[in-house]
Amino acid sequence: MQTAPHLAGNYAPVDKELTAYDLPVTGQIPPGLTGWYLRNGPNPHDAASGHWFFGDGMIHGVRIEGGRAVSYRNRWVRTSTFTDGAKVNDTEGNLDLTAGVANTHVVRHAGRTLALVESSYPYELTRELDTVGSYDFGGKLRTAMTAHPKTCPTTGELHFFGYSLTAPYLTYHQADATGELVISRPIDVPAATMNHDFNLSAGHVIFMGLPVVFDLEIARSGRGMPFSWNDGYGARLGVLRRDDPYGEVRWFPIDPCYVFHTLNAHDETGPDGRQQIVLHVMRYPELFRKNSTDSQQATLWRWTLDLTTGTVREQQLHDRAAEFPRIDDRLAGLDTRHGHATVTRTPAEGAPHGAVIRYDLRDGGVTSHEFGPGRTPGEAAFVPADNRPGGDGWLMTYVYDAASGTSDLVILDATDLTAPPVATIQLPVRVPYGFHGNWLADQPAEISLA
Repeated sequence: MQTAPHLAGNYAPVDKELTAYDLPVTGQIPPGLTGWYLRNGPNPHDAASGHWFFGDGMIHGVRIEGGRAVSYRNRWVRTSTFTDGAKVNDTEGNLDLTAGVANTHVVRHAGRTLALVESSYPYELTRELDTVGSYDFGGKLRTAMTAHPKTCPTTGELHFFGYSLTAPYLTYHQADATGELVISRPIDVPAATMNHDFNLSAGHVIFMGLPVVFDLEIARSGRGMPFSWNDGYGARLGVLRRDDPYGEVRWFPIDPCYVFHTLNAHDETGPDGRQQIVLHVMRYPELFRKNSTDSQQATLWRWTLDLTTGTVREQQLHDRAAEFPRIDDRLAGLDTRHGHATVTRTPAEGAPHGAVIRYDLRDGGVTSHEFGPGRTPGEAAFVPADNRPGGDGWLMTYVYDAASGTSDLVILDATDLTAPPVATIQLPVRVPYGFHGNWLADQPAEISLA
């Protein structure tokens, strides 16, 4: 029997948890870095799953201190699905939000490290990546939580949402800087759509109502993702003012498309004095159309919402297919000049080899780091070099080498992507393709593991 594509090659799971110390390094790790680079991704513990999106979450972490790669460890997130085989809906239809795979992202807020997937509660992890348990904000969270929350750099608030297959289909949440859940309100939408990400500016929360809609026929068949493209649903953006979180959501129509990931959003005054919201997103022309064999790719687009006219100007900014957009997170919701994205497709798939791209969102310039044949990077997280938001920094990403079957953690100079890597850390185990992660710098009270 042929192995399913999402279980073969570098999609194949690793079968062991491992801890290793004093990793070999080529180049020089920036000496001021102290913390963990963590990345989440699917790694089915029984080596089987019906879709890449459904594998059990595994965190891969590299500990860096004083110019050294101190350690590597990988750990499954032990959700109730992993330990007990729990399912989101039991035989009587009861919802269990602790059931899930926690395989999509790993973030930190109010001192807690959380592994996320959009279909369930987050799971809290220790500093050593052991699982504490599901986290529901002290019993206040009653929906699933998106894997893409946004932290406001000004207030420290965590903004997020949960979507559901039953009404209310979409709920907006906000937790304050201490981790207290202070706002939960339903957003009125007509159907269950796949809401993977959203947008945050200094003054607004912007939701995406896009035409990838829950499909009961697919769900009953068990053939994979229970969503499909729906020509009749349309596409629109919903704008909620942050200073009126229970107020009206204004909806702005856009051309049909799909967006998994947003780069950033900010408020600005247009040349005629009208107030605007500018969004940068990785846009697919369509996705998940039934019986389609077309391979759709995302490219960088700008949407400019005119809050006076209620219209949106849509503009493609670059034509190279890429995904996993990231910024300096200290500028989330603010006007940032630079963004980054990853080219992950391999030559065998009919695309150039892997690369990390740097966009200049003001003058349109684009530079890239090309990894060479057979070397495929994942998402590249921005690591600040100093206290100036938008200033110098590095990009960290796991890179798979097909020729050797191994993986490295590569550190690039974000301001000069054409230069060779600043450092390449050789890992003791292959890191399968995955989703999202972060550089988590040490808090002052943390103790070194060296």
